[in-house]
Order: sequence, then C-alpha cells, then structure tokens
Amino acid sequence: MRDFLKGAPLSALAAAALAGLLLAPSVAGADEGMWTFNNFPSAAVKQAYGFSPDPKWLERVQLASVRLARGCSAAFVSASGLIQTNHHCARSCIAQLSTAEHNHIKDGFYAAELKDEAKCPDMEANQLLQITDVTQRVNAATTGKEGDAFSAALKEVQAAMQKECTGGADDIRCDVVELYHGGAYNLYKYRRYQDVRLVFAPEEDIAFFGGDPDNFEFPRYDLDVSYVRVYDKDGKPLNTKATYFPYAAKDANEGDLVFTSGNPGRTERLDTVSELEFDRDHMLPDRLLYLAELRGILLQFTAQGVENARIARTKLFSVENSYKALYGGLQTLVDPALITAKRKDEAELKAIIDADPALKQQYGDPWAAIARSVDHYGIVGKRYEVLEGGRSFTQSDMFTFARNLVRAASERTLPDGKRLREYTEANFPFIRQRLLSNSPLYAELERTLMRMQLVYMQRQLGPDDPLVKKVFGARSADQIADDLVKGSTLGDPAERKRLLDGGQAAIDASTDPMIMFAKLIDADALAARRDVEANVSAVQQKNAGYIAQAMFKVHGTSIYPDATFSPRVSYGTVKGYEQNGQHVAPFTTMGGTFERATGAFPFALPDSWLKAKGAINPSQKFDAVSTNDIIGGNSGSPVINKDAEVVGLIFDGNIQSLGGDYGYDGSVNRAVWVSVGALKEALAKIYHANRLSKELGGR
Repeated sequence: MRDFLKGAPLSALAAAALAGLLLAPSVAGADEGMWTFNNFPSAAVKQAYGFSPDPKWLERVQLASVRLARGCSAAFVSASGLIQTNHHCARSCIAQLSTAEHNHIKDGFYAAELKDEAKCPDMEANQLLQITDVTQRVNAATTGKEGDAFSAALKEVQAAMQKECTGGADDIRCDVVELYHGGAYNLYKYRRYQDVRLVFAPEEDIAFFGGDPDNFEFPRYDLDVSYVRVYDKDGKPLNTKATYFPYAAKDANEGDLVFTSGNPGRTERLDTVSELEFDRDHMLPDRLLYLAELRGILLQFTAQGVENARIARTKLFSVENSYKALYGGLQTLVDPALITAKRKDEAELKAIIDADPALKQQYGDPWAAIARSVDHYGIVGKRYEVLEGGRSFTQSDMFTFARNLVRAASERTLPDGKRLREYTEANFPFIRQRLLSNSPLYAELERTLMRMQLVYMQRQLGPDDPLVKKVFGARSADQIADDLVKGSTLGDPAERKRLLDGGQAAIDASTDPMIMFAKLIDADALAARRDVEANVSAVQQKNAGYIAQAMFKVHGTSIYPDATFSPRVSYGTVKGYEQNGQHVAPFTTMGGTFERATGAFPFALPDSWLKAKGAINPSQKFDAVSTNDIIGGNSGSPVINKDAEVVGLIFDGNIQSLGGDYGYDGSVNRAVWVSVGALKEALAKIYHANRLSKELGGR
C-alpha cells in the first residue's frame, strides 16, 4: 500500500486545512475555495492574476455548466446540446446500454450518426438558471423551534419554496441549498433534462488506464471522457447556441490561470471538533470496513465468470473508488495537528461570543449542543446506517425500487410540506425517472447483494433485535435472498409503473416479496430516520447556523461555504508540485502512455490505441494538474480559460488532495484533468469520430 502523502507530511496538510476554518479567511491560500456564483471573489482573482471575472462572464459560465443529478459535473460544449463529462460519470448509462454481446464498457461506444445516439435510461442533467437568497424566509419559519418542530418547519418551508419555484413544471427542478451549515439558505432553480443520449465513450482500458493502482495518483494517462447529448421535448437536439463552452484552439501552458465550474459533493471544513472526532473514530472506520467487505464479495462474484464480471464491474469500480477516497480522508483526520488547531479556533470564536452578552444570549453554546447531538448519533447511528443510511439495503436496485414504490404510495397522500423531502412535488420527478427506466437488473447480482445486506444487518443489530427476528424467523440469509429476488417481478418496468400509478391500493394488494420486505422493515427505518432528523440533523443545522451567524458578525461572508453538491467555481493555475523530493511536472504526454503500458491489466492499452500509435503526436499533452480546489462531485467539471474556452476536463485529484474534505494545501493539492488537445487528438486520429470532431471544432 502506498504512503498517502508521499513527500507532504500529514502535519503540513493539517495545518493548511486551517485556511478553511471559521476564523482564518485572511490566511486562505490564493487558489483555495469552492465559491458560489453569487459570491465569487472577483477582486481577489484580479489582485492575484490580473483578470476579474465580471457578472456577465460568471453568468455565461453558470449557464454552460451542467450538473448530472446522480453525482457528477459536466458542461455544454456545442451549440446542439452536446455535453462533455467523464467516462466514469456516464458509466452507469454505458453499462445499462451494454449486453453480453455488446459490452460498451469494454469496447467503447460511438454513434456515427445522430440516429445512433442511445438514450440513457436514467440520466438527468441540470442547468442552473437562478439563485435566490431565502435565508430570511427560512429563519422566520424555524426561529424558536427545536428538534421535531424545527425539522418539520424546515421541511415544510423548503417544500413550499421548491413547489412555488417549479410552478408544477416537471422540467424545472428547485433545491433549497443550506450554506455555511445553516448560516444561509439559497434557492437554486434549474432546468431539468431527462432525455439524455450517449454519443461517445472510449474503452475502459484507456478511460481508467492504470486502474486502482493509479487512481488518485499523478502522473496519469487517462482519456476519462464521455459525450452525451440533451434532447428537447420535441425529440430534437437541444439548442445551446448561446450557452456552451467552445473548445480552445490550444492547450493551456504551465502557469496559466484556469477555472473549474462543477458540483463538489460535500466538504466538512467548517465542522466542529466533536463532529470531526466522530468521523475519525467511528464514521470513517465503519464505512471503510463495510466497503472492504462489499468489495470482497463483489470480487468473489466477478471471479465466477465473464458475464458476472461485466454486470458487477460498475459497482465494484464505485466501491474501490470510494474506499480509496475515504481512506485518504481518514489519514488527514488522524493527524492530531488538525484537531488541535481546530479546537484552538473554536475556543477563540467562543470567547468572542462569551465576551458579548447580546451574542451570548442569542447563541448560547452551540458547540456543546452539537457535541450532544453527536453523542446521540453514536447511540442510534448504527441502526440508522443499516436500515436507512449509507450501509443499507439500497445497494440492491430491486430493493430500492421496492422502497421507493412503498414510500411514494404513502408519502404522496400527504400535503407536500409534510412529505419526506425526496417525495415532494419538486423532487419526485428524479425518483420517478429511475422507477420507470428500462435499465437492466441482474438477478444473481441482486441475490448476492441482498444476502450480504441481510448478514450485515443481523451482525450489526444482533440476532435478538426484534426486527432481525421478524425478518429472519427460521430462515437463513441465503433462503431469504433467494425468495426475495426469485419471486419478485420488479425487474419489469411495466410492473413498476403499474404499482406507481396504482398508489396505496396497489401496494396494499401486492404480494411481490420485495415489496412485502420493504414494508416489513419500513417502520423501523423511518423511525430511525425521524430520530436522526430531529435529534441530530435539526440540532446540528440550528446550532451550526448560530456559529455561522457569529462568524458573519466578525468576518462577513468573505469565506466560501462548505460544498453541498451545488454549483461552484474555483480558480487556480497549471502547476506541478514536489513529491518525495522530486518535482512532478504538470503534464504527461500521449507518447508517454505507450511507455507506461505493460500489456497486462490494468496497464494494457486497447487495440484502437495500439493501431493508431504511429498517427498520434507523441508530444501532445495528455493529462495535466492545476491548483484548483476540487473534491468528489467535481468529476466531469470543465477546465476553462479566461475566455471561457475548454482547455481540459477534470477527472480526478492527486493523492494529496484526498484530505480535501477537511482542508486545502495549495503546495500539493492538485486537480487532475485531460487536456483539450488530447481530446481532439484521440477523437480524430484514434477513433475517427469525424462527426463529433467537426461538432467540437476539431480536426
């Protein structure tokens, strides 16, 4: 196993993390920050680099940027709705469109003509149209409320604003985004596109060249790109003439100023000491153990045959990627320097509050309240995680269908503001698309995953737990998984549509074993969720909001909020770094790919590259690094120059960036991306994708 920091001691990264903490806006690194479009530090960019992104420039970037609703970023790159993103961001679509006879993950995909573009079963693209500050309305609805009352009031006001914002239109999506952990709330209005079709994807062997050993490393040699296209309601390519990033004529050079626009998933740079310590001691270790077990089971499954390997490859890829990322985050948290410095900063801000009677009366001790909520989660969190959270039965697509059908039937009978947030009128189109999609299900993989989750639930909750007894009775996990999967008809989209349209009556009458299982555990799962929402989430939102408001009184909003999988902009320069006493250059070349290749997985090049070796310019820049502040969720983000032209495509960070959830160190943290020249070179000379090359203004 490689050393996480290779030349950058943990204490250095931990100290650099302070730039993101509450009391340190003035010492933030020049390139640090995931900035909202409505609070971008143009003056700081002007001072550092001589270029000031004005409101018109920011609006153009906002409209050309795209969020992929299932967890990635992207951008419009032509006048006809063409979207650039990563191969791993479109991977689910590519896998869903694959069969045993046509494995597009292995062999790639190219639609030589418009009619050949294939609809992704459940991909949704969002284009941000408008941001509105709704902090006062949220605060008016929640002030003076605690626990359940706070949670209910927040849910109700959010649902009301989102419903008003969408106006009942399915092609509009509205999200109330919590910023500064509840210190501010913004309403984000998106155009929602659900007719998204695959245009091009290279082979996995080059899209993920180097596999897990090279993941989160640099130098890299990956063509991690896919192109999809958005279609309008009339079934025609969307007109994006006024809102796209053209490809730059030339690659970026070392030292160039570059920007990224994307949707970083979640950072915890503003978390309290108690929250960070819980992540370090419990949350991350537990998740890593779970992922290690899941990875082992998936590896065993893939070893049973070529078809098994194909159908499980996408899930295995996701698990391995998550494991490595979480492990990197844990290595940051175990260094005591970060927690020590964070504790000092908390004490300083608390002293400011305590010294002002008005502030003390208004805010009390929010850190103590958050610490109590963390302690409560330590008691109830295991049950929540197993039944409702990240270690639950939702690893199974079939179970996820069942749960969504069961809950949709009951939740949609309630007033909009009383529903679980994912079933509100504003949010439900996202779930409905997945329920009605024709994405394939694989019974044997489903059985394997359900068996694993049953064993995991029994082990975590204990064989004497009343719910475990109710689920197992006198049966084994193998028997239950067999009965659930073999007897279910939820693999049929028509059956899912019948149950969805039939509402509560159809669910009550259903004898489908997976529906019955989802109903069996739902009361316990919802009870765990309500407990966490009232006694953990609500407490943390309310009190983190107090901390943020106190921070605003001292420093204003001159620092950026934590990431929330909402659109952000970062800036930086193309720049190498030092590792193990050696300088790492900011670029690799396409010729270097052949030197790196061994012919054996994961360093085997696809035949298309081997055949085109003589035609490729060996000195063409391939992958690059820059100081842009990114994390997971930025995958697929465009890298643009000051003229808002694409010079690259983000697909990763280096190993030092894996502590990015907790802080940023500009000396070693790097965003990793494919250079635009390599994209053009590959499309023209390797894949002969003439239609696509022409559309992108290429050769």
